[in-house]
Amino acid sequence: MKFSLSAVVSVMAVSSCAAFTPIQKTHTTTLRPTTTRGSSSSTTSLNYSVGIVGATGAVGKEIRQCLETRGVLDVDTLRIFGSERSAGSTVETKYGDISVELFSEEACRECDVVFLAVDGDFALKHARNICEGDDGAVVIDNSSAFRYEDDVPLVVPEINGKETKKSKLIANPNCTTAIGLMALWPLIQKFGVVKVLMSTYQASSGAGQPGMDELTSGTKAYLEGKEVVNKIFAHPLPFNVIPQIDKFQENGYTKEEMKVTWECRKICNLPEDTPISCTAVRIPTIRAHSETIVLETEKDVDVAVARQVLEEAKGVKVVDDPESLSYPMPLTATGQYDVEVGRIRKSIAFGDKGLEFFVCGDQLLRGAALNAVLVAEEMQENGALN
Repeated sequence: MKFSLSAVVSVMAVSSCAAFTPIQKTHTTTLRPTTTRGSSSSTTSLNYSVGIVGATGAVGKEIRQCLETRGVLDVDTLRIFGSERSAGSTVETKYGDISVELFSEEACRECDVVFLAVDGDFALKHARNICEGDDGAVVIDNSSAFRYEDDVPLVVPEINGKETKKSKLIANPNCTTAIGLMALWPLIQKFGVVKVLMSTYQASSGAGQPGMDELTSGTKAYLEGKEVVNKIFAHPLPFNVIPQIDKFQENGYTKEEMKVTWECRKICNLPEDTPISCTAVRIPTIRAHSETIVLETEKDVDVAVARQVLEEAKGVKVVDDPESLSYPMPLTATGQYDVEVGRIRKSIAFGDKGLEFFVCGDQLLRGAALNAVLVAEEMQENGALN
């Protein structure tokens, strides 16, 4: 396959952060006929008022698109909340034009479920107030603000969806964790875990639209022989890799790397001393994160059985045929709900009790927006939204 650099950058950037053209008609859009709460109707399920805070950002846009395309969550009314700068503008959706409302805790509390696609400071200030009390909304937070709080479930629905019954405030995991666990968890269930070693290769969009913009403008400057300016990343990213994501910690790991350790243990309910080590690297791609994972197991590993386990796992697509040069790649994982898994092999380092594999997943979907929407769908299914 041949790809034009400019074409790939253009298509992938648009797919993750497409702009919406304002239109004149503005209103809050009702998506489906409303059913009165408590109705005994057996033909129509309860419909919910859904709010998105930060809906014009990269993750917020993907949350809205997941709601539209999946159609599993029974949405009656969709409300979009923003700052004074964006309030009053309109967002074009599959269901019509929606006016962006000025954010307030009171308005969000009128919803049944609210997705927060905002930074941690904003979430810390407002999330608990929105969900407080019997009349508060369910809040699904995409930031890192509450991930390590004991009273807040950290959820990947395919792994620990039942945890959503315990709280009205649910934390979404870090994108790297969510992507890796889709393949790692079913293997842990089958073979057990002694330790996990992970190396990640993370796209520029992990730093949001500014990160993608810096990569594309820097690539253009580099090819034109001009100076490459870096503000978002610690060093110029075009034609480079940077072995640092987030701040360094006292133990020499970065915070991004420690997130993988902390979150894998919490989500999978593993002992606090389970060795999970990660090296996180920023690479010059637009979208989709890649990970090399080495799993030391308690039981002997049969590679054929491991492959079958992955083929049967929800949210996983096995792409593993060396003869046809078929394996996971960011280009093929971009825009996909499933995490691609390939290069499945017995580990030379750990012998019969070791497995190595490579995964790619769209961090804006599986690593953020899709996981958040799946959390809401799980809560609808188990009655936590009622």
